[in-house]
Amino acid sequence: MTIPPDLAAQILRLHHAEKWPTGTIADQLGVHHSVVRRVLEQEGVPTAAITRSSKADPFVPFIVATLEKYPRLTASRLYQMVKERGYDGRPDHFRSIVARYRPAPPVEAYLRLKTAPGDQAQVDWGHFGKITVGQARRPLFAFVIVLSYSRAIFLRFFPGQQMSYFLAGHQAAFARWNGVPRTLLYDNLKSVVLERVGDAIRFNDQIHAFAGHYRYEPRPVAPYRGNEKGRVERAIRYVRDNFFPARTFDSLEDINEQADRWCETVSLDRPWPEDRRLTVRDAYDRERSTLRPLPSTDFPCHERKEVRVGKTPYVRFDRNDYSVPHTFARKLVIVVADLDTVRVIDRSQRVIATHPRSFDAGRQIEDERHIEALKEAKGHARKGRQTDRLSHLAPSSTELIRALAERHRALGRHVADLELLLVSYGAERLEEAIREALEKGTPHPQAVRHILERDQEARGEKAALPLPLPDDPRIHGMRVRTHDLRDYDRLDEDPTQNDSEE
Repeated sequence: MTIPPDLAAQILRLHHAEKWPTGTIADQLGVHHSVVRRVLEQEGVPTAAITRSSKADPFVPFIVATLEKYPRLTASRLYQMVKERGYDGRPDHFRSIVARYRPAPPVEAYLRLKTAPGDQAQVDWGHFGKITVGQARRPLFAFVIVLSYSRAIFLRFFPGQQMSYFLAGHQAAFARWNGVPRTLLYDNLKSVVLERVGDAIRFNDQIHAFAGHYRYEPRPVAPYRGNEKGRVERAIRYVRDNFFPARTFDSLEDINEQADRWCETVSLDRPWPEDRRLTVRDAYDRERSTLRPLPSTDFPCHERKEVRVGKTPYVRFDRNDYSVPHTFARKLVIVVADLDTVRVIDRSQRVIATHPRSFDAGRQIEDERHIEALKEAKGHARKGRQTDRLSHLAPSSTELIRALAERHRALGRHVADLELLLVSYGAERLEEAIREALEKGTPHPQAVRHILERDQEARGEKAALPLPLPDDPRIHGMRVRTHDLRDYDRLDEDPTQNDSEE
């Protein structure tokens, strides 16, 4: 707390002129005695501290020695150690005693880091809550990269921190600047550093390949050295304070369009910290020509994932289902995705499906050609099952169907007609009627029907009614034993006729 100058003057006057003690000054001015003591100590006036005996006095040498050896030891642990040695005081009071004797950490001074134009950029993520896409709630992260010399900021929002997003953020920044800094400074992110022991660093293989493609040096900062990447941390704080508050957006594309405009206007027009007579835009114009040129090709930043197609022709990727040709059911394929597109490729690297990417959840993204091809295949399969059954129960039907095909007839409808005749008249009668129709040169289901009805009428039987059944092999393969139905015919007899005969 800052002590007002007029209060400090009153304290000094009452002490020197009136000879009041510290406690009296504090009571009369309504301040704490530590405030009075601090003012007097700043003026070099020696003050005698009031010391009272305490239960902890016998343990002070042990406390001091332990804190010198373990300066970061917690008060609660030290309290347990002293309690085991006979201390019976309260833990809350003990904390104030520990604070009195704990050695103050040494104050560390830092050099102001200066970089040459085009020499360095700093990279980090910032978390900005969540974004709603349809029925999905996804995390919203800001990828921020700042040129260390000019302080030019590149800002891009992503729905996560995956490596594909991390590399895509770099690539978009390099394209915006039309160049690459010589060194990129990172925090010890898992996207960059897999393992670190002292100065021995094991980099992520993908970041090594990416850095090699763009010819820059990836350099992680030393642990607990936040000052080394202070420019990107201040840039993220600037985004939080200047760009994000009270901003509305309805999609990821919307907020990124707004971020691009902000980076090109407000962010570049702020004063340059090294010389406030200039703007960041002025320094950026000077730095752009010193960046290394871009390579002739882009690095592949897509997300790749091997998935297995289920029994339905869809692949599951990022909480949504994308259609594939039905011929790939139950096969392994590879999904390759960026922010805009999802592509599915087979084991030979051939693209079998392409869809716009969705960040919603639970959606089915379909290519109508995949669905129509599946329907057509299922229709042919159903016709094939019907034809196989007819060929088995009525072998002459094969020749009849071949004759229909030669005459360019609609086979599906005619096969269905033969199926109904099979159900209505049975396999034996149908086989005889088909052979007769073929012998007469009339290979058509209507001719077969006419023969069946003629024979049925000649036998004095009632006409069979067609009974369409569902396409279920359990029903079509069912065998029902026939029974003598003459007992049921007696129900139609007139009982009065029998009485008259008697």
